[in-house]
Amino acid sequence: MKLSATGRPGKDPGTVSYDSRMFPSVGRIYVAATNQGICRISLPAHPVEVFFKTVIKKYDPRIFIQNNALFDSLYIQLEEYLGGRRAVFSIPLDLMGTPFQAEVWEALGQIPYGETRSYGEIARQIGRPKAVRAIGQANHVNPVPILIPCHRVIGSQGELVGYGGGIPLKKHFLTLEKKFRCNFLSTPL
Repeated sequence: MKLSATGRPGKDPGTVSYDSRMFPSVGRIYVAATNQGICRISLPAHPVEVFFKTVIKKYDPRIFIQNNALFDSLYIQLEEYLGGRRAVFSIPLDLMGTPFQAEVWEALGQIPYGETRSYGEIARQIGRPKAVRAIGQANHVNPVPILIPCHRVIGSQGELVGYGGGIPLKKHFLTLEKKFRCNFLSTPL
């Protein structure tokens, strides 16, 4: 997954659409998208008011409208993921962030389904071995959890730490991926 993120100061995104869907195993997820792609996912642990305030503050749309049809493909892919039938998402993204955050988010997207990496491993992967705390902060502000799998990042001793959706949800995603990982492994000939 190749990501690009920009601060886009002064850029007018025009219309931002939003919707929400209840997923029985996870709870209600709120989503927002510009014409370029998904720009925000809010997990059930986040108050819906914060979702709306964040989208409006970051994107300053001229029009902010509910549009559930726009998110059909995302919802299908999330259902497949939660059912153990999808390991990789193919949804256009429109992310706002610094070049460093984009670099971290790109590295998170490279963590294979069913595997984990520590903050230190991500820091070394992007060539900044001393930036462990900054990696944690970029992970924390990931605007599209699940799609960019920040839940796959763990503490240096293998402990489950720091997930905006809550540790129980992080554990749920990791357990789900461990259970279905064999569905996505290549079998040697």
